[in-house]
Amino acid sequence: MILINNYILAILCCVVCCVCWGSWANTQKMVATDNKWSFELFYWDLTIGLFLTASLAALTLGSMGNEGRTFLQDLEVFDWKSIKYAFLGGVVWNFGNIFLTAAISVAGMSVGFPIGGGLAWIGGIIFNYLLIVFAGQMYPGNQVLLWLGVIVIIIAIFICGKAYAKLPTNKTNTPKMGILLAIIAGIAIMFFYGLVVKSLDPFYVAGGSGTLTPYTGIFCFAVGILVTTPIFNSIAMRNPVKGEKVTMKEYFAGSVRTHFIGILGGFIWMGGMVVSFMGAGAANPAISYALSNAAPVVAMVWGVFVWKEFKEAPSEINKLIAAMFLLFIAGLILITLSN
Repeated sequence: MILINNYILAILCCVVCCVCWGSWANTQKMVATDNKWSFELFYWDLTIGLFLTASLAALTLGSMGNEGRTFLQDLEVFDWKSIKYAFLGGVVWNFGNIFLTAAISVAGMSVGFPIGGGLAWIGGIIFNYLLIVFAGQMYPGNQVLLWLGVIVIIIAIFICGKAYAKLPTNKTNTPKMGILLAIIAGIAIMFFYGLVVKSLDPFYVAGGSGTLTPYTGIFCFAVGILVTTPIFNSIAMRNPVKGEKVTMKEYFAGSVRTHFIGILGGFIWMGGMVVSFMGAGAANPAISYALSNAAPVVAMVWGVFVWKEFKEAPSEINKLIAAMFLLFIAGLILITLSN
């Protein structure tokens, strides 16, 4: 298999992952804007894209090169204890992402991501840090810089909330339901990365306690998503948070372009996951997760500057948004230097 062992390249992998995880929701916005396609219908295509990308990565990058076992060799060993952690990571992520996708549908990228993604970001850093400590290993970096970076990011998320709160009341299109959905999403998503890490061989990543290679872990993670989407999404279809109930008949009536865009969204997100785990061993999971999950700031760029979700906001909000971006960048720099 092919892995990244150079720290600088590993950090670049995390940056690519960050861009992917902050950009996939554009595909949801595209189909919702152009075709009035509900998030529940979009989610079926997203899942297909996620699974196909994980499978392709396992059969190519995970089966090439001279490092470690190939994907098929790893499956032959079949360590159920390790597989269940990766699978559970997929279940947990899918549960949270259903809520995040619903929050984006109701509240937009500029609100859903900072609340849901931001909460998942901070909680995930702590969770992955504890995995390393509980595995009996020393954190391989400067803890002061890591936690200082976390504090700066928390301040940035708080400023984002302040900016939204300053929107005129009649322009605020985010009901309490959207905020609640984002919070539930963040609480669930914060645990998925650490669960997948636990499934991996500690030879490949600090904090791992399993036997899987990164590509096999990602594949089992994708299987967890594939198996649970019919359960979670069917419930969402019967209990819509916005609009009327939707049916599978409507899904199959969708255009090829609409389905392709949804699948592309899955390719973008899972592509980021693959790249992140390629360099997780060189960057350590706490750093890798922290940098990869800087997605809220990327999503804010899309939401503010492309989708114009704050276009009718007072001019004073621009200063808050600028401060938020600067603090996010400062936090990322501190976290990067902490390794």
